[in-house]
Amino acid sequence: MRRVRIVNRDRSFGREERVAELIRKELTTLIRLKMRDPRIEVQNVIVSDVRVTGDLSTANVYIRALDLDKSIDREELVQVLQRAAGFLRSELAKRHSMRTTPALTFHYDDVEDEGSHIDALIDQAMARETSSVETHCE
Repeated sequence: MRRVRIVNRDRSFGREERVAELIRKELTTLIRLKMRDPRIEVQNVIVSDVRVTGDLSTANVYIRALDLDKSIDREELVQVLQRAAGFLRSELAKRHSMRTTPALTFHYDDVEDEGSHIDALIDQAMARETSSVETHCE
């Protein structure tokens, strides 16, 4: 009797997502517990997404702030985290057993803001359409 062995030829598929999810969870914890920068309120920083390159050398980390303080803007928040990237990367390396830990690049995730803006534009267009239909009906 011959055994059939199913081989996943694309072993990298799925691995990037697993590594990205691991990094997202660990960074969320590290930012809350280990960051000591007085310019940011770490409990309000959310790691919304992590995208890892195919060779696992770089992780693009997308962050959001729940209540962005007026004293710090988005760019400064990203700069603060980018300056701490080496520290966060070394802490990540201590917490898992990957051969190499990806370099971290931080970006502000403004997807929700863009979504709200698009919703507002749609509402404006619908209001204009409704008013123009009412005007033509009269």
